Amino acid sequence: MANKRALSWSAALRDLKDDRTRRQDVREERLRTTAGLRGSPALALSAWRGRSGKRYVVGVHAIEEQPDLSEIGEAVVMAVRRDTAGIAQLVSVASSGESPREHLQRTWLARVRTSGATEMHVHRLAENEAARAAIVEDLSVEGA
Repeated sequence: MANKRALSWSAALRDLKDDRTRRQDVREERLRTTAGLRGSPALALSAWRGRSGKRYVVGVHAIEEQPDLSEIGEAVVMAVRRDTAGIAQLVSVASSGESPREHLQRTWLARVRTSGATEMHVHRLAENEAARAAIVEDLSVEGA
C-alpha cells in the first residue's frame, strides 16, 4: 500500500509567505565588481535590502579619513561597522539634503564614529526628500 500525503497548496503558500515576511530583516547584499575599463580599479559598491524587500545600491567609503561631505549632496547615508567575519551591521541611517555638511559633520558623523562605524555607505539614487525619507524608514532598525 502506497503512503500518499495530501498537500494543501493554500497552506503551503501561506507558510511560504509567512516565512518570507519573518525574514525581511535589513541586510547587506554584497555586489561583485570587476576592474573597470582600461585597468581602472573596481568601484566599491554594495547593496542593502530594506524591510520592504527593496534593494538600494550604495557606494562604499572608508570613514576613518575625514570624508568630503560637500560631495555627498542629496543622498541617504548609512554608517556601517563590520564584525570579524565581514558581516555588515548598520549603526545609523540618515538623509542629507543639498547642504549636508553642517548636520552630518557636527552630530551624526561624530556619533557614528564613537559607535564603531568604519564605513559610510551612500545611496544617491533617491529622487527627492520624500523618497529619501522613505528609504531611511525602510532601512532603519531598532537601536540604530
